[in-house]
Amino acid sequence: MAQDGRPVVLLVEDEPAQREVLAYNLDAEGFRVVSADNGEDALLLVDEEAPDIIILDWMMPKLSGIEVCRRLKIRPETRATPIIMLSARAEEVDRIRGLETGADDYVIKPYSVLELMARARAQLRRVRPSVVGVVLEYGDIRLDPETHRVYRSAQLLKLGPTEFRLLTTLMEKPGRVWSREQLLDRVWGRDIYVDTRTVDVHVGRLRKSLMQYGGDDPLRTVRGAGYSLG
Repeated sequence: MAQDGRPVVLLVEDEPAQREVLAYNLDAEGFRVVSADNGEDALLLVDEEAPDIIILDWMMPKLSGIEVCRRLKIRPETRATPIIMLSARAEEVDRIRGLETGADDYVIKPYSVLELMARARAQLRRVRPSVVGVVLEYGDIRLDPETHRVYRSAQLLKLGPTEFRLLTTLMEKPGRVWSREQLLDRVWGRDIYVDTRTVDVHVGRLRKSLMQYGGDDPLRTVRGAGYSLG
């Protein structure tokens, strides 16, 4: 999540005209769009951007979409990232292959852009519930994205706006280890240039806020890797 709260979508499409149309519509839907025109670059961007959703064309140069999907779904850190596969392959055997490889949805070309946007929103509700106002809960911690309030054991906690965005990111994917660079991109935004040590400072403040009324420390520091919730 960037500082403006937008979820990130990785759009992988080698046809420039289709990529431009989809990027425009995804931006209008509230996504921050990063794009690639081949499978190899897509894998690199997944590591750099940690997208919330991937829209992936099957037929691409260098590395096919089906192979990109297969590799991402066997990696623990990307296994849960939703993938919508685009393909001109309309046969049942192809749809089954795409879904069995790990795609969460399969859209046949030519497709309705409006329908694809609706499918992207459906996947977003599953992986970024706070964006659509769903209350997040982890243990005795409760975060309400609409009222911007956080409770622990029914006690209202005092959090600054940066700590609130940081906790939201961590609570949406409990157990996931986020690097400092990924948290900078998500919480502060890619256009904000701050030192990675800033992340450590705000994690420290978040820890203090979460424990202001007692309880165990729910944040985990992974040496050399980053931070996670639980």
